Amino acid sequence: MHASLPEVDSLIARLADAIAPILTPATAIVGIHTGGVWVAERLHALLQCALPLGTLDISFYRDDFSRIGLHPQVKPSNLPFDLEGRAILLVDDVLHTGRTVRAAMNELFDYGRPASIRLAVLVDRGGHELPIRPDFAGITLAVPGHQNINLSRLDDGHLTLSLA
Repeated sequence: MHASLPEVDSLIARLADAIAPILTPATAIVGIHTGGVWVAERLHALLQCALPLGTLDISFYRDDFSRIGLHPQVKPSNLPFDLEGRAILLVDDVLHTGRTVRAAMNELFDYGRPASIRLAVLVDRGGHELPIRPDFAGITLAVPGHQNINLSRLDDGHLTLSLA
């Protein structure tokens, strides 16, 4: 791990502390595959959410699908609750251009019309191409455009951030 990147557990704890005041028993947490689901699983447990965790795979909703093709590990989306009129906390690992979040919102609206969608990200790296900003961010980092921030899950379940 790069020395300047913080520990993931502390960022998730910071997120949970920021989210807790707005969370209601009717709020659903939805993670975006893959890293967003890992962060959402931790938040869901820390916040002791009443509803089951939802997951989205936005592969077919990406605006660059025809250019990049299908990701080799497409996972099914799972929303085990009614979205209609519900507050949604959408969770992703890294926010950069906003295109993943846009795709996730498109997919959510195919399942119903939520009352609200708030966005929580582990890392906001700026450079947004779309008018999408997080409501909650573990940290904001300025990273050169040619570098990526990657969230990895080790065999023991530990999450780490790295620059690539």
